[in-house]
Amino acid sequence: MTYFQHFIARRQHLASKMQSGIAVIPTAPERLRNRDAHYPYRFDSYFYYLTGFREPEAVLVLVAAGDGVPPKQILFCREKNQEREIWDGYRYGPEAAKAIFGFDEAHAIDKLDELLPKLLADQPAVHTAMGLDPAWDQRVIGWLNRVRELARTGIVAPAEIRDSRTLLDEMRLIKGTDELQIMQRAADISAQAHQRAMQTTQPGMREYEIEAELLYTFYRHGAQAPAYTSIVAGGANACVLHYVQNNAELKPGDLLLIDAGCELDGYASDITRTFPVNGKFTAAQRDVYQLVLAAQAAAIAQVQPGNRWNDPHQAALQVLAQGFIDLGLCQGSVDAVLESEDYKRFYMHRTGHWLGLDVHDAGEYKLKGEWRQLEPGMVLTVEPGCYIRPADDVPEHFWNIGIRIEDDVVVTPSGHEILTLAAPKEIADGGEILHGLGRANGPSAFHGLLRRERLGLGYPEVPDCRIICGGDFRFPTGDGLLPGAQPELPFHVGLAAGDPDFPDK
Repeated sequence: MTYFQHFIARRQHLASKMQSGIAVIPTAPERLRNRDAHYPYRFDSYFYYLTGFREPEAVLVLVAAGDGVPPKQILFCREKNQEREIWDGYRYGPEAAKAIFGFDEAHAIDKLDELLPKLLADQPAVHTAMGLDPAWDQRVIGWLNRVRELARTGIVAPAEIRDSRTLLDEMRLIKGTDELQIMQRAADISAQAHQRAMQTTQPGMREYEIEAELLYTFYRHGAQAPAYTSIVAGGANACVLHYVQNNAELKPGDLLLIDAGCELDGYASDITRTFPVNGKFTAAQRDVYQLVLAAQAAAIAQVQPGNRWNDPHQAALQVLAQGFIDLGLCQGSVDAVLESEDYKRFYMHRTGHWLGLDVHDAGEYKLKGEWRQLEPGMVLTVEPGCYIRPADDVPEHFWNIGIRIEDDVVVTPSGHEILTLAAPKEIADGGEILHGLGRANGPSAFHGLLRRERLGLGYPEVPDCRIICGGDFRFPTGDGLLPGAQPELPFHVGLAAGDPDFPDK
């Protein structure tokens, strides 16, 4: 299967699920940052999921099969324009877009207002996303009104406006092999970024210096952007869940919480790791860290097909509640702490979310009022935490400890696989974080215990090699080589299309 056939198949599947009517799905508009400078462009996730087309000013139209009428896939996009290409870069244009991306028709975006009313005529329903963009809503209403004006000619306007996201969310929730390949590559890159951050951090640095190491690694290995604004939170800042200032000085004795992941070909990775700035945990920090790690292990164990979405969260809560009692942070029995929600002083968020084209990906968490069952192909994060702010009834040695540990997990037919295992999180006897390295004989020297073969990625299992690395280690050459590891090729992650071992499925 060629690359764009995956998108064609998704369009066909959506048209069949619609049964009747027409879907109109626009990509995201460009946005001004200031004056005449734009934010870096990022396509709409729904549009990209169905097209693979990355240019702005584009709209997808799908016509479901009707009475003797075959289904039709239509793209509206920018025309070829050599002058604008000199300034802004290459454009496919309708003719090339039709051929390359597999559409039945393609037209200039300037023709959209002229042709859409004709396509809407006599259709029973229009599937689109209303309520996100007032300008788009008014445009859809305008097309419908133009069709209604033709009522005396016998033409009927769509009687229903249906939310296109209802069907698409369920489709996007189950990832195919092509999507998992990209998500694994994104996880690989992000895991290496976290390793670099751990090995670079030392007291006296600023949080933004560590953020720069993350971004460098993302871009160096082919990611197009961070999947979200990186959280690099030292000391008390780690107790701010969405801290993004990233400008404080890193101090010895503090922890550093990093929540960061790259976006690769539209797909997000999402990893959180917490480690000591000076390379060693205090006794209190280590106790809390091991508690959060145990809660995460309990939660991940519940990621199984047939289990409910909420089961990992409940498993994490059980471990955390008992741990808070053992540490003297909460009083009473586990059941009492859970019932009173006293634990929310220290753990106030849920344990994960769907992951995919969006970092908080599409898909319902409940169906008909019940937590939905996990199914193979679903990808979710598992991210328990503990955030202890100063308080009169909290022992001072726990103050300003903020810890979160997050991994990306795919549900498999037999259980689960952790996409982000290569990002270190285990503590050695001496209090250091263990850094995992692998050896491989191909272009991807970095393996890190990833079980690609069972994900259908085509990479062989390789032995794991663990090495302890303190906080003073540097990458002077940027190659990512740890002393003693001696991989056979320069240390890097991910394969680009065109590489000899890149899976072409």
